[in-house]
Parts: sequence; structure tokens; C-alpha cells
Amino acid sequence: MKAQSNDTIAAISTATSAAAVSMVRLSGERAIEIADSIFVSMSGKKISEIKGYSALYGEVFDKKGKFDTAVALLFRAPKSYTGENVVELTVHGGMYLVKRLLRAALDRGARLAEAGEFTKRAYLNGKMSLSSAEATAALISAKGEIEAKAALRAADGRLSRQSDEIAQSLVTLLGEISAYCDYPDEDIVDVSRETLIKTLTAVKEELSSLTSGFERGSVALSGVDTVIVGSTNVGKSTIMNQMSGFEKSIVTDIAGTTRDIVEDTVSVGGFVLKLSDTAGIRETSDVVESMGVKRAKERIESAALIIAVFDSSREISDEDREIIELTKDKNTIAVINKNDLETKNDIELIKSSFKNVVEISAIDKSSGEALESAITSALNKFKLDDGAMVIINERQYDCVKRALYDINDALASAQNGVEPDMIGITIEGALSSLYELSGKKTSDAVVNEIFSKFCVGK
Repeated sequence: MKAQSNDTIAAISTATSAAAVSMVRLSGERAIEIADSIFVSMSGKKISEIKGYSALYGEVFDKKGKFDTAVALLFRAPKSYTGENVVELTVHGGMYLVKRLLRAALDRGARLAEAGEFTKRAYLNGKMSLSSAEATAALISAKGEIEAKAALRAADGRLSRQSDEIAQSLVTLLGEISAYCDYPDEDIVDVSRETLIKTLTAVKEELSSLTSGFERGSVALSGVDTVIVGSTNVGKSTIMNQMSGFEKSIVTDIAGTTRDIVEDTVSVGGFVLKLSDTAGIRETSDVVESMGVKRAKERIESAALIIAVFDSSREISDEDREIIELTKDKNTIAVINKNDLETKNDIELIKSSFKNVVEISAIDKSSGEALESAITSALNKFKLDDGAMVIINERQYDCVKRALYDINDALASAQNGVEPDMIGITIEGALSSLYELSGKKTSDAVVNEIFSKFCVGK
């Protein structure tokens, strides 16, 4: 596919804040011409006279004259990020200078780039697949080590290559089915039922492997939805504040002070935790607090990680027992808090109900290390194996899931003796879903939605 727009686009591609250097990127047919009109090198060479992957040092000018020194870096088509001629002009940091540089480029005929338009052109010019473009966006927004590694793994195109290999095996099978159906009396190709079943089974296994890794990939890239639960005044808010590094939740001796969900984002063991401190679970006549309790129970059902807090210094309560029942069969860390006080709770019941148990005193800052170690251990299930393919969002997962559904249908038909031409129709449906995954066949609306989430300049 080729980009249909002949416009030359420009945008600030570095952070819009004071920095050591800032850069304006241009891409399109007139990128070199426009850059040459606002940049003059110290050597006297024009950008149009140098090879790709070369740089020049010089000065930049606008209608008012020279305003800064700059470095011009040239990438010639098609060996550039967008597949077009690309020039990157870097000036000293500071919003005044870089905005003036951008305005100079726009005055010379460039158009301000839309959000994600550089990457969109890379996709339209065949420089990357749609799934790789999505991974690039995830890499830019990564907030932790695991998230960045997962995004980088997805951005290298392995998912696209695997989906293309699966698609090619289906194309080959469809070709054999077509030849067999069009020339049944000719000895052209063997498309026996055994061949159909063997090929479809192999494809099913590959697609099943992709879908099974979706939860790990989603957690690695989107963060771990983590909820802190417990009855009132067990120390949930203190733990929340300790993990956040500042007083995010209100801490008092009064029961029911946390009435709604308090949220923050923290990094633990390379993972990003989307942390939620919930209302203490108890029976209450307070309408607002009861709504908070209801939301806390809902969060338990959806969370990828639960931190269930119990007060060591209090006898076990009905609320404690309810929390044990709600969380014991989930990915839960049981935190027995206030272990600096006399033990009155049923510690053995708690320990026998959970795999991950840690005893701490939340007011002791050193206890954070023990909790962090327990969290890291609980997150091992989400770590990605080296070389594992990563599905990074619901769109990709939906494409693979629909392809798998059609393959399962085709396989069942082959096993039940359905004619190959009828099976071929179902295989075509799976193939269409795989093409949608890589972007070889998708609507303009989907493409525009994906790239609208990028920052301007990328």
C-alpha cells in the first residue's frame, strides 16, 4: 500500500518542554527542498547534495533571519521510517526555538502533521504492519521495564510474521482445495481428508497458543489491575500510601473513612501496578459507604492481583471470613498486618487459605520490602517467556479469536466428512481475520482510530 497524500508534513517530534535539544521532523516529496530553504550548512553543502543517513551542521533561518544553529539529518526514500524522504532538524532545546523552526517549515509549504501521521505513512508505505504500529505506540507509552520489553518484542514484527506464515499455509490449502474442486478427475493435487485435518490442526495449535498468551501480554503492556481489600481499619490505606510513596489515602482510627476507590500507579518488580485502595468491607447503613463496599467487591472479580489485608491484633471477624471466601481462589497476596501487636486473629486459617502470605507491620517502612517480594512472586505468572509472541490489545485478540473460531469449525467439518469446497468457505473467513490482524485487509475507520492515539510527531 502507498500513502495517497503527496503533502510534506512537519511536526515537533521531541517533548514539548524545555530540554537540551529539540527536533522538527519533515516527511514527504518536498521534505529536502523545504529543509534546504530554512537550513544553511557551515560547509556550504545543501541537504539535497548529501547521501542518506548523513548529517550537516549549520544554521536555521526564517523570515526574520537566523535564529539558531542546528543539525540536519537526512534519510532518503525508501530507507526511512516513513518510506519517504525524511529530514530531521535539531536545534537547541526550548519551546520558543523549536516552535519557530516548525513555523519556518510550515511557511515554506509543509503541512502540520496529524497525530500519528508519520507512523501511519510508514504503515501505508509497507514499512511496518498494523500490529507493529500498535506496538510502537505501546512502546512510547511504556511506564515500566516489563511493559517496555513486551512492547519492543511486539514492535519487531514477530506477531505479523507469524500471522503471515499461518495465513500462507491457509492460502496454500485453499489453492489445493480449489484445484481439487475444479478438476476432480485430474491428478493435480492430493487434498485428502487426512491432509485437511493435519493442516487445520497445526493452525489451530498456533492460534490457540497466541490466544492463551493474551492475558500475560495484556498485563505486561497495560499494567496489573491491583486491588487492596479488607475489612475496616486493617491498614489498607497505610499500605496504599506506603506503596505510593505519599499520603494518597486518608488514614485515621475511624472506621469507614475510605468510601470510594482511591487509585494510583506504582512500579514493582518491573511491572506497573494500577493500584486501588477500596472501602472496608462491612455491613453498613451509610448509603455512600455501602456503594463503596459494592464497588470493592466488583473490583475483586476483575482484578489481576488482589492484596487482601487482615489485622493480626483483632479476632477474626465475619468480614474477614467473607474476604477469605471472595479471594482465596484468585491471584491473591494475604497480608497479615500489625504483627508488632499481640496476635489474636486466626493466622493458621489465613495461611491455609492462601498460597502467598506475608506478615508485616505497615507502620514500619522496612516492611515494604517483604510486601514487594511477595508481589513480585505473585506476578511471575504474567512474565513473558523469551521469544513468546505478544498480542497487545483487544483488536488483535479479537482477530485471532475469530480466526480460531473458523478454524475450529473447519476442522470439525473435515472430521465429519463435509466436502472440501464447503470447508474452504470457512477457511476463507479465518484468512480474512488474519489479514485484518496484520492490516492487509482492514477498514479506513480502524486504521484512523489506531493512529489517532499516537502523539503528534510520531
